Amino acid sequence: MTGRTVRLTARDGHSLEGFIAAPDAEPVAGLVVVQEIFGLTAHIKAVVEQYAAAGFLAVAPAFFDRVEPGTVLEYSDVETGRGTMQKLRWPDTLADVEAALEHVRGAGKVGVVGFCWGGTVAHVAAAELPLAAAVAYYGGGIARMLDKRPRCPIVYHFGGRDQAIPMAAVEQIRAAVPDGAFYVYPGAGHGFSCTDRASYSPADAELAFERSRAFLESELA
Repeated sequence: MTGRTVRLTARDGHSLEGFIAAPDAEPVAGLVVVQEIFGLTAHIKAVVEQYAAAGFLAVAPAFFDRVEPGTVLEYSDVETGRGTMQKLRWPDTLADVEAALEHVRGAGKVGVVGFCWGGTVAHVAAAELPLAAAVAYYGGGIARMLDKRPRCPIVYHFGGRDQAIPMAAVEQIRAAVPDGAFYVYPGAGHGFSCTDRASYSPADAELAFERSRAFLESELA
């Protein structure tokens, strides 16, 4: 499944890059994939293609185009990634999610899946945008955004050994979103689903993907 670059246009007129991939057959639904703090990396593009192979019309917006177009960082460059992310404003970020959502709406219902910072974005977007399902992987900022209550079914994935997200924070989120589905992977650290991180855990990543795929297929198809 090979993806390609497209241009997306947000409601404020901002033009940003997107990476899209389509299944060989008629798509079951649309899906927005939200990046980590490292930009539109090869890994995020691979996730887009993975979901396309599973039957979704999937697109990942380049959120960092709001700051510096074309920004893609090494996974070791956490400080630059965090600094770039902190320059983004929530209204603009949600506008970019919405632009991606509209781009794949022709496929039917649309969901979102986000990783790291993108997990927090997925949680907030589920509260603010007309999405039909959401999946949030190890979103470190979710516990600080609990005033945003998802309005669609949502799944949360967390690593049991994630030093950035204590289990107390996970329990906070669970209490605030009682209808959410929560999965904790006991031996996994932060970023366990990313093939390009040292914390990559193949077994946990595969299980989380299968759970996410089945959930999204059920809610969106």
